[in-house]
Amino acid sequence: MTHPQTRNPGTALTPSWFEDVAVNTPAAEARATKLTANRPLKGTWQAAWLVNAIRCMDLTTLAGDDTEARVARLCAKARRPIAEPILSALGLDHLTTGAVCVYPNMVRSAVRALDGSGIPVASVATSFPTGLTPLALRLQEIHYAVAEGAAEIDIVITRAHVLRGDWAALYDEIAAMREACGDAHMKAILATGDLQTLTNVYKAAMVAMQAGADFIKTSTGKEGVNATLPVSLTMVRALRDYGDRTGARVGFKPAGGMKTAQDALDWQILMKEELGNDWLQPDLFRLGASSMLGNIELALSQHVTGRLAASHRHAIA
Repeated sequence: MTHPQTRNPGTALTPSWFEDVAVNTPAAEARATKLTANRPLKGTWQAAWLVNAIRCMDLTTLAGDDTEARVARLCAKARRPIAEPILSALGLDHLTTGAVCVYPNMVRSAVRALDGSGIPVASVATSFPTGLTPLALRLQEIHYAVAEGAAEIDIVITRAHVLRGDWAALYDEIAAMREACGDAHMKAILATGDLQTLTNVYKAAMVAMQAGADFIKTSTGKEGVNATLPVSLTMVRALRDYGDRTGARVGFKPAGGMKTAQDALDWQILMKEELGNDWLQPDLFRLGASSMLGNIELALSQHVTGRLAASHRHAIA
């Protein structure tokens, strides 16, 4: 399984690390635009980056009509994410996604379908996507998902703690969730589209890492605005600042709203420019996506054949 060799141990709540921070939104937007404009990727280089995006993908289904059959199809796609002729033409003999992400009651089915593959199962939990149930129930949901076999837990925070600036409440909540995860790695979803300002995003990210989050994640995919490059830049800068202070390596996962091969390239460029090549590996970077995989497969098919295939030839599952 693709996990960091060491967990983020967390720290005591230390507001002095973030309370005086103010994010300049126009500057963040300008930096995000410049990042992707300065690195056009073509040909073989583009294909290599797209293959890497697949390696770092949490292939996800979080729909109200999910079934065991749908999860099984998704897991089969995770095992063989692109068609064999494309894989062979790229000179590869093996490729899988980074993980499969499902609801807690689908974890056992996913674990069974992925047996022997080395692909971890991630489960959303804590009353996803809103997080608006009593904490005790949210912790029980984590315990349930872990007992079912989830190796990674994607938790959601109480947004009201951030909007009120109640950092102690946010810290205590996330720390309790981290403890409930046990050996499972915890991704803290900040639901950035609900946090109103980039300054709030930075502060929430810092508190989540102090509370022991192994990854910080942008969105549930259910907010009105999900992953954006300025939000991601803000979170990555918080991650970098935390690492400078503690030496801990925390992962990053953008999720929601990313649908195209170009999106996969843009977010990888962000990681390389801001954090370096180590954050282009699945132990420190994941893309929360589903439809993006089909678009990447189309782009890789065009690269190896020289022509654009019909989208129905590369169904996601």
